[in-house]
Amino acid sequence: MEHDLIQFMRCHGNKKASDEYEAFVPPFYYRPTEKDCRVLREQWIRAKYERREFISNKKSLYAVDYKEGFLWKKGRDNGQFLKRLFIFSESEGLLKYYTKEKRFGPKGTFAIKSLNAMFQCEKMKHEHGLEITCVHGGRTRSVYVYHEDGAEIVTWYNVLRSARFRYLKKAFPDVPEQELIPKITRSYTKCGYMEKTGPTQKEPFKKRWFNLDSEERKLLYYKKPLDPYEQGGLFIGSSEAGYQVTGDLPSGMRGNKWETGIAIRTPQREFIFTCENIKEQKEWLQALREVASRPMSAHDTAAEAAFRKAALK
Repeated sequence: MEHDLIQFMRCHGNKKASDEYEAFVPPFYYRPTEKDCRVLREQWIRAKYERREFISNKKSLYAVDYKEGFLWKKGRDNGQFLKRLFIFSESEGLLKYYTKEKRFGPKGTFAIKSLNAMFQCEKMKHEHGLEITCVHGGRTRSVYVYHEDGAEIVTWYNVLRSARFRYLKKAFPDVPEQELIPKITRSYTKCGYMEKTGPTQKEPFKKRWFNLDSEERKLLYYKKPLDPYEQGGLFIGSSEAGYQVTGDLPSGMRGNKWETGIAIRTPQREFIFTCENIKEQKEWLQALREVASRPMSAHDTAAEAAFRKAALK
């Protein structure tokens, strides 16, 4: 199948063909790069050349106000994936899922206002793995789903992107469309294990999984990569606001198993982490420093206050 797609691209890969087959790609449709997972790249090619979805300006099949279907969802308290009914409703502004039938009521709801979706094929160990997140009561709720059919899971992804795009246009009518597109959905800038200690820096170091959400300036940590909720986290403000990221450890300190350190200093306290090796440390430092180098917007300042308030609960 991959060979056929390569041949298809060779036949239609010139600029004239691209102009024709990409003439009416909706602004919300995710255009994958070579770094994206295979299912996104494959379905992008099929959508263009096989299904010819973008050669006319008719309403996109992803720009719908209602969609329902079954997805395999990871259980909250175990690693078993079970088939669940998912429903997106534009009128309600929600994505909901049900254990069996609609008449039993939803088991979970996700507001489009704070919903995010990203492919996590490697972390989920499934070629069609999708992570959907939403903020509930100051915490980030994650569900992990997949579908056997690559076209169907990418359809769900772009339906949610379409819904997010419409929400953003209504919420921020004066913001240019091109500025809204990067905020439709986002992937974590950096993920992986680090060790962390506690606020007094005398607590034992514990290995935790970390997700860096650069757009929201959050570093969240989990006991396991596929946990539904974070155990904790920190907001990363700008260096101008007193935040600092350094590649060191306090004198005499070392981790449980790892010795390569990172310190994040905030106006409230200092957070200490260790990385498995220098390569991981450099990648984390680069990603964290990029966030700290950005000035804080009014949205960031409000998010910082909300994050502190939630942390105190």
